Amino acid sequence: MMRGMGNMQGMMKQMQKMQKNMKADQEKLDQTIFTGKSADDAVVVKFTGKREMKDIAISSEAVDPDDVEMLQDLVIMAVNDAMQQIEEETQKTMGKYTRNVPGF
Repeated sequence: MMRGMGNMQGMMKQMQKMQKNMKADQEKLDQTIFTGKSADDAVVVKFTGKREMKDIAISSEAVDPDDVEMLQDLVIMAVNDAMQQIEEETQKTMGKYTRNVPGF
């Protein structure tokens, strides 16, 4: 009977270690800056891993009062680029914690 208790304590310690590592990895990811760019770098955005925009730079060539739609498209392109990078890095970093876990 005692042998089962030892296994349980070992599992609990492993879980606590995994939770600590998971938290540290999430914090590192949240603080990472991801840079998204549109075609020709006309619009460049910077986001944290928490998906908070920290900066946007728009080149003067992208600003055409007669073609606001183009600028909107460039902003969308840059933001989507950054979001894709965040998603990929999140999967790469945090996915190891959910692999082989039922329901994830």
